[in-house]
Formats: sequence, structure tokens, C-alpha cells
Amino acid sequence: MAMYNDKVMEHFMNPHNAGTMEDPDAVGSYGSPVCGDMMEISLKIEDNVIVDAKFKTFGCGSAIASSSVATEMIKGKTLDAALELTNKNFIDELGGLPGPKIHCSVLAEQAVKKAIYDYASKNGLELEGLKGFDPNAEEDDHHHQVEEE
Repeated sequence: MAMYNDKVMEHFMNPHNAGTMEDPDAVGSYGSPVCGDMMEISLKIEDNVIVDAKFKTFGCGSAIASSSVATEMIKGKTLDAALELTNKNFIDELGGLPGPKIHCSVLAEQAVKKAIYDYASKNGLELEGLKGFDPNAEEDDHHHQVEEE
């Protein structure tokens, strides 16, 4: 536990927006067979603005904290603005994650993107932030996508 800062511990022990959502407008699931972490993010969207977000995560403290902070950061944002957020933004908001746990923030980024992709697909939207995004990419490749300083 000493490897986690107070903010990470707060989001792990008292996660924000945890749970399920009735009739979500979009759902994105992402996981890693390599480390066993799985997360699902559900969104309520009005006029292309995320008005609510919930998550269910099976994983370590970093995965739960990353999901918690990601849902906090995307609420109130347009879909385009939410797509601009990267795992680095989530790490910065948490005040840092231990090196071996940085990939957990990538899982959160990918779950958010998958949820927005789900919404865009259902509603015929073309969003700049989804250009080149492959929702069927190998989920265990997230270790290679990590953005570090």
C-alpha cells in the first residue's frame, strides 16, 4: 500500500461513480488477459455531452482508481473533449502511479474510447478522436501503448 499516494488510495477505497447504470446510452468494456484486470464504463449522453458515467472494474487498486478518476474527468465533457483525454491525464489527476501499474490507466482510456465508439456507432457519428481507433484490437497489447514521461 505504501507504493500508492493518498489520492490513489482515496479513489481505490472510495471509488467515485462505481456501479451500474440503468439504460446507458453507451457501454465500453476493456480488459487484459495478461494481468486479469477488466473494466466496463457506461455513459449517459445528451447532445453529445457525457452527463453521467459509471464503472465496474475487476482489478487492482490502480485499475479501480484509474476507472474512478476517468469517470470523474469525462463527466460534463463533450464526446470530442473526452476522447482527447489520455491515460497520462488520468495518471496526472491521480498524482502518479507506480511504474508497473501505469498500464491500468491505459485500460481506463480504452474503456472510455470503446464506450464513445459504441455511442458513435449507434448514432452514426464520426468523431475526430475515433479516427484510426480499432475497437477489436488485441486487448493484451495495452502494455505497448503506455504513455510515459
